[in-house]
Amino acid sequence: MDNREAIGSWLSGPRAAAQEMGADFGYRGKRLGLPEEGSGSIAPVGRRVGALFIDWALCALIAYGLLAGRRLEGTNNWALVVFVVMSILTVGTVGCTPGKRLLGLRVVALDGLGRLPMWRAVVRTVLLGLAIPALIWDRDNRGLHDRLSGSVQVRI
Repeated sequence: MDNREAIGSWLSGPRAAAQEMGADFGYRGKRLGLPEEGSGSIAPVGRRVGALFIDWALCALIAYGLLAGRRLEGTNNWALVVFVVMSILTVGTVGCTPGKRLLGLRVVALDGLGRLPMWRAVVRTVLLGLAIPALIWDRDNRGLHDRLSGSVQVRI
């Protein structure tokens, strides 16, 4: 084996090396029965992160408004509280937060691909608020918070 070939396989990661050996992973969402493109397909990571930033900015603005005239040291803590409450209420009722709606995303339950029940929206949001579960992904780009709540973010 040429050194360049060995270094190239190391740099491209285990997925690329497995695909070179003949493993077929398919597209993201194939194992979940989702389409490859269009409505109902796995939401792209960039849109998900963008929606999170929009939601966080909205929650920080609301927290700032709630704390107007008071000391502002705890604004981030209140923003997290507002974020958790907003996420539970919006995902549990309409299936998307304001940021997800603006960017054309929705959270659905995998068992039937309908709206996520409120108790599962609570589990998902609490895990998302802890941050670490959201940073652990599977090969379908689902965070641990989505896996444990039986949900997936899809395009509208």
